[in-house]
This record gives sequence, structure tokens and C-alpha cells, in this order.
Amino acid sequence: MTSRRVDARQFGRESERLAERHLRGLGYAILERNVRLAEGEIDLVAKHGAVVVFVEVKARRTSAMGGAVFAVNGEKRHRLIRAAAQYLAVHRMDDQPSRIDVVIIQHVPSGEAIIDHLENAIEVPGHDLRW
Repeated sequence: MTSRRVDARQFGRESERLAERHLRGLGYAILERNVRLAEGEIDLVAKHGAVVVFVEVKARRTSAMGGAVFAVNGEKRHRLIRAAAQYLAVHRMDDQPSRIDVVIIQHVPSGEAIIDHLENAIEVPGHDLRW
């Protein structure tokens, strides 16, 4: 494995930890991390009150090419919706309210990270996430 790939994985893990800490500070309970399903991967699964929240974490070191916000494209949105629906079905939670959030982490040259939490960031066709 190249050092560049290891560095990217480490950066991803650190960014997910930042997102998790941010969400916990807002009162979210983290249920699972890095959930792998046939339909895709979910970075974080959380509960906020009675709502099951699926969280996609996107982080970038620079704002080149528009930054992290542009990394959640159409295909990624479809995979997230399918994975969330599958998760709800497998865990017999399809009767609970749910949504998909995106946490964007933009690192800046000073070494700080700017966190932007977009609640209900991905519109789900229909009235819910049924599998």
C-alpha cells in the first residue's frame, strides 16, 4: 500500500472523528460507524431524538474544484438512499423517521477545519426510505 493511500485513509478517519465529535456536541447519539451494506457504505448512523440519521462525511484539504460540497454527486446520492433504505429494513427500523445528512469538513491552510452540517441534505423520492 502506498504512503499516499495510507495518508488518505488516515485523513478520512480523522475527518470522520471530527464529524462524530461535532454531532455528539449537538446531542446526536452515534449508533454505528462505517457500515458496509450490499448497496453501499454509510459513514455514520446516528439518532437525533426519534430520528435515525444517516451521515455522509466529506472532507477536503483544499477548496480546489469547489471543495467537499461537490463530492456528493447524483450517483453518490442514489447509493446513499439505497444503503439507508437497506439499513432500515435489515434493522427493522423502517417505521422510524429518518433522514440523510452531509457533514462537510473543509481544511484551511491555518490547519483548522471548518465544519458545515447540512441536515436533510439529500432529498429522498417519495415520502420515506422504504426498501
